[in-house]
Amino acid sequence: MFHKLTLFVLVALSAFSKTIKSDRSANYDIKVSLDTKTKTLRGQQTLTWTNKTSKPTSELQFHLYLNAFKDENSTFFKESGGQLRGDKMDTTRLRNFGNIYLSTLKIRNGENLYPKIKYIQPDDLNAYDKTVIQVNLAKAIKPGETVILDMDFRAKLPKIFARTGWADNDYFFVGQWFPKIGVLEENGKWNCHQFHAHTEFFADFGNYNVQITLPQEFTVAGTGEKVSEIKNKGNTKTVSFSATDVHDFAWTTSPHYKYSEQNHKGIKLMVYMQPEHIQMTNRYFESAKNAIDYMERKVGKYPHSTLSMIDPTLSGSGSGGMEYPTLITCGSYWGVGSWGKFQEVVTIHEFVHQYFQGMVASNEFENSWMDEGFTQYFEGRIMDAYYKGQQANIFGFNLHDMASSRAGYVMMGNPKVTEIRRNAWSYPGGTYGVMTYQKTATWLKTLEGLLGIKNMDAIMQTYFARFKFKHPQPQDFIDVADEIASKNTKYANLDWFFKQVLFEAPDCDYAVGDLVNAPRKQTPFGSFTVNRLGEMTFPTKIKVVFDDKKYLLINWSGSERYRKFRFKKRIKYVQLDPEYINWMDLNMINNSMAAKEPTKAAAKYGTKMLFWVQRILFFFGGLA
Repeated sequence: MFHKLTLFVLVALSAFSKTIKSDRSANYDIKVSLDTKTKTLRGQQTLTWTNKTSKPTSELQFHLYLNAFKDENSTFFKESGGQLRGDKMDTTRLRNFGNIYLSTLKIRNGENLYPKIKYIQPDDLNAYDKTVIQVNLAKAIKPGETVILDMDFRAKLPKIFARTGWADNDYFFVGQWFPKIGVLEENGKWNCHQFHAHTEFFADFGNYNVQITLPQEFTVAGTGEKVSEIKNKGNTKTVSFSATDVHDFAWTTSPHYKYSEQNHKGIKLMVYMQPEHIQMTNRYFESAKNAIDYMERKVGKYPHSTLSMIDPTLSGSGSGGMEYPTLITCGSYWGVGSWGKFQEVVTIHEFVHQYFQGMVASNEFENSWMDEGFTQYFEGRIMDAYYKGQQANIFGFNLHDMASSRAGYVMMGNPKVTEIRRNAWSYPGGTYGVMTYQKTATWLKTLEGLLGIKNMDAIMQTYFARFKFKHPQPQDFIDVADEIASKNTKYANLDWFFKQVLFEAPDCDYAVGDLVNAPRKQTPFGSFTVNRLGEMTFPTKIKVVFDDKKYLLINWSGSERYRKFRFKKRIKYVQLDPEYINWMDLNMINNSMAAKEPTKAAAKYGTKMLFWVQRILFFFGGLA
């Protein structure tokens, strides 16, 4: 009886661990071989795709992402100038380019679709862009119907400068590497955007079984769980991976990786380090554990059994700081000791992506802020919880993580240049990072202050639980925020807030001015003004401290351009937003005023100091 019960429990636990989490509409079985000398891939894949919408489709669309690196005429090249995140491709060498070609595309036991392949450019009509294909079907695929597609492809990897490819010393990071079906939306239209300079990716969930053949001396890491490793004739091996309920598969290989493994809460943590960075290994483990603990406590459970952390080479650093399901690329920095937490920042940031990119999986082509901004916000919170918010301590100056996000926004030359809610490739030049990461993190921090941390946690937990594996839209998040706010706060809805921070771009700047006290020999009185210098309106408190050390808190709607307050007491000082709730305020320096002005010398050097502090924050904020 004991043995039967034990067997039953083991079977039940196994079944529970394989619980279906997503709709699994796009499932891939891929066999690929890597020629490490020519930097080429040859692959065969079977895609089992189900139409999960209520509309039939008479066409299919696929991403061929690697064609972004085909030549200098692609949309990616035209938008990026052949550079990304500080790396630039040497376009004088032909071997640095990359591409992907299909040689077979057919429905199993059905139509041969290869002759029908047509390159399309749904975003910009750039006829030279080959990153999206369309095929018309002789017979429409009905709602609920499943088709099996057999595909053969060959690909040339580019030299790494934008996430994927090869680098010197036999380092390979292979992302966006296989023909990938777009997303058929409920309206019956395909969402299959071109590869842009400032867009990441969007895909449906499914199961992936991937077999990778390559030289035996190469170590391989990939999305999901490693299932087997078989040695072949001719000094090659085939490594198999399985991943469930993910929307992408990435992998990396090198003969030089130094592998370490730890277990945390039943999650196998795997670190693949460069030999010269081996001393940083424990910092990866520590920051990953901290991030897991915090996100599970504050947002929801991490559902996968593995997490791979990849340490790129210096020449392959363009692949660093990137997220894929269960696999993240980090980055070590030579000469950075305990004074700098840059390894921790990157590892934490990329792990948080497992939630908002990996599981919630919003459309990053159209709403990049729903991943990048949420991730940036939680990066700041985790850094606060475990590292006192410190990114670095430079000569006694502490660079605070959340403050650096705010600095990136408030130090913009024109913070009103664009709203956040727009397609990622359509942001005005130089604003994608600020809008998507830094401004979004800043307004999320402001929302936290407005509603309180408990309500903010409730919003994030509800949003995650309700929409993981479901591709939510902006209104879905807004609806959850409204729901929690209307239950637990004085706000019936937050439409006024989201209108300003997402759909419009008003600037915010409140200031105290004209603090005047009666002379000592006269009847005591004090007065001051508050001014709304920007276009944004935000409710705030005003703290008035009197000469007798008593104080008064005034609730102000923030809607008036100018308001004067007068009291029958002398005022010591006035401070707007004393709890620092409104992080959107562009200039916090003018939020307070004391009755006694500093001496001219003190004012002069104080102003200079404040100027350089803001410049330093802005500079280091850009590194995050």
